[in-house]
Amino acid sequence: MNQILISQKVYVTKEMKRKQKIYKTLYIISVITVIILSLYYIIAERNKAIQEGYSYELMEQINNDDNTIVEEHTIVVALDDNSDDSQVVPIQEPEPEETPEEPQAREITASNGQIYEIEGTLSIPSIGISYPILTEQSEQLLKISLCKYWGPSPNEIGNYCVVGHNYASGKMFGKLAQVSIGDTVTLKDLSGRTITYSIYNKYPVEPTDVSCTSQLTNGNRELTLITCTDYGKRRLVVKAREI
Repeated sequence: MNQILISQKVYVTKEMKRKQKIYKTLYIISVITVIILSLYYIIAERNKAIQEGYSYELMEQINNDDNTIVEEHTIVVALDDNSDDSQVVPIQEPEPEETPEEPQAREITASNGQIYEIEGTLSIPSIGISYPILTEQSEQLLKISLCKYWGPSPNEIGNYCVVGHNYASGKMFGKLAQVSIGDTVTLKDLSGRTITYSIYNKYPVEPTDVSCTSQLTNGNRELTLITCTDYGKRRLVVKAREI
């Protein structure tokens, strides 16, 4: 039997070599792209963690701060040694001091040197989040914490609207879609008053639909929580009412 030996050179043509080079180049580019994207993701998540850390600082300062000052008025009565013990000495009570109005917002300086204005804290036990609420909203402030979007002061009559980022890591409002009807939300204002709200509705809307911010609440206290959904194409709205 004759054996036919075919060398590799018969099959490896110039065209095949050209394609091999292209495939190798594409492979190297793919590996480099994956590395760059991975590094970008790691850096982005690290920056998010650092920025969210400032919100924890703000929360800690709020929790540790006691705005209630109790002053005890001690009345000292000096009696003359020669006075008659039977004589009644009138004591003039000090005039009651006016109680100052509780501040609706408070400025707190974080370790990054920035001053943030806080007006309350919001907690949702079912998804394990608790954040301070900044009085204004901007792209930069939304990276730090939850922000007020619209409405009255915290825990006042009306519809208090709060926005937050929907992070894949679950930070901020990243797990807001997991809440269920009947879950509770607590809102604490700077006077220390904490009110519990119950979630009664959850639905998506278009970015241009702001009907959820309506202040027609029939004299009730309500909360509206807003975040992105569908990869930023729509907004998720969660409605809650005072229990």
